[in-house]
Amino acid sequence: MRVVVPFGGDSPKTRLAPFFDADERRDFALAMLRDVLDAVESTGNDPVVLTDRPVDVHVPTILDDRPLTDAVNDQLGGDDPIAVVMADLALATPASLTRLFEMEGDVVAAPGLGGGTNALVVRTPEFVVDYHGASIADHREIADDIGVSFVEIDSMRLAVDIDEPSDLVEILLHGRGRTREWLDELGVTLDTTDGRAEVVCHRR
Repeated sequence: MRVVVPFGGDSPKTRLAPFFDADERRDFALAMLRDVLDAVESTGNDPVVLTDRPVDVHVPTILDDRPLTDAVNDQLGGDDPIAVVMADLALATPASLTRLFEMEGDVVAAPGLGGGTNALVVRTPEFVVDYHGASIADHREIADDIGVSFVEIDSMRLAVDIDEPSDLVEILLHGRGRTREWLDELGVTLDTTDGRAEVVCHRR
């Protein structure tokens, strides 16, 4: 299966600005992207990065600086199944992605915790995406309007996308690979002194 991995490389992860500077955010986003690509390849599928600027990865890339919805829709519409997996799913594993890819349904979606759509498998050429707002509800409605099945997968590892400093807790608790190593090297650790896990960064 062809797996499209959208990556916003122009100014990534701006909501992490209180925690990381611009160069660090780019490095962090790239570490997550490479972990997602590794996980996809471990499932036996072929990822391609859909990016708004050139990026140094070992897989094919498609340069498209249009908004996410337009860029992804340009990749859909064929007769063959296609998956879309976001580049900031730092907890994704081959097992969680395999479950997504193998689940039956015209459209299979992994909802994000905040109402987004973190991953999709599309098996019908009529389906289009709309990533504005609470996109999981929009995608459910789009599938209903065109009369195709819409299946949602319940997966913690695919539900957590890394946008806010609080999301870093999940990487430190459950993550592995380049993203976890990057945080460790920067000195990002867990603090549970107030009875709740939070992240702190000890600059080296």
